[in-house]
Amino acid sequence: MMAATPRRYLSPVHNSARWDDFPVRDGDIVVSTPPKCGTTWAQMICALLIFQTPDLPQPLETLSPWLDQPPWLDRLRPQEEVFARLAQQEHRRVIKTHTPLDGLPLDPRVSYIVVARHPLDRALSVYHQTANIDVERVYAAQDHSDPQSRQPPPPLPPIGEWLQFWCLPQPTDEQGAEVPESLHQTVHHLYDAWQRQTAPNVKVLHYVDLRADLAGQMRALADWLGIAVDESLWPGLVKAATFDEMRNRAERLAPDTEILRDPSKFFRSGRSGGSRDFLTEEDLDNYRKRVGELAPKSFLDWLHRDGPAPGEPTRTGP
Repeated sequence: MMAATPRRYLSPVHNSARWDDFPVRDGDIVVSTPPKCGTTWAQMICALLIFQTPDLPQPLETLSPWLDQPPWLDRLRPQEEVFARLAQQEHRRVIKTHTPLDGLPLDPRVSYIVVARHPLDRALSVYHQTANIDVERVYAAQDHSDPQSRQPPPPLPPIGEWLQFWCLPQPTDEQGAEVPESLHQTVHHLYDAWQRQTAPNVKVLHYVDLRADLAGQMRALADWLGIAVDESLWPGLVKAATFDEMRNRAERLAPDTEILRDPSKFFRSGRSGGSRDFLTEEDLDNYRKRVGELAPKSFLDWLHRDGPAPGEPTRTGP
């Protein structure tokens, strides 16, 4: 399943050229998701399965680095440092990327995991994540210039207005990929992965399934990865992968803590359906029309599944 010519992605969350020189290993696990679709959740689950203890030996970002981070983060973690960290790891590696699978040099020795989420819920999480970023720290990471010499960034628009704009077509790069955050980019990433599910080394998970039956999803993933887990360990591993537990350990589990105002807010709530609270029926009709132009109904029906109804308990035990 080798991709002859991977698509190039360079944006605020992509730098797929980094994959060109990266030597993969037999058994590597690559977590490929759009931001705020469940990337950190999938990384945590994989790390728990590999180390088989809730007490991971290092922060999650160290154990599972973002290999193809964009240029604006290079000052914080240069490519040489990321590659060296992964080269030193003797355990089974878990590598983070936000690049779609069509932008990766796919290798049959590697397992690829993609997590899908309702696009509007994903967009709402991106909005809150943007509000939680300390822009001055980002500027300092980029150029070390004096914060007083720059104009402050414009405030975020109201959530409903931002969601409406996010659904619209955005400017594209030379290969036709939409560069900013967008509905199109999200659907492309997830639909591309959904179409590849017949490959034995591609696994597509759904966010609502993880919420509804975390224990069952973790067991199935362990089987798929060929990882044996002692029955006595399962309760502790599943508990460690819940949102509450991850939020309580945000300083060790949240990514990019150098630029977050509050790492615990990275794990904000994880619920499904909240985005629709900020949109009118007309807005939702416009969304359905737009998304219907981007992928077939069979995929969209699967993608748009909601989680448990409000007040309905989710399963978190084995």
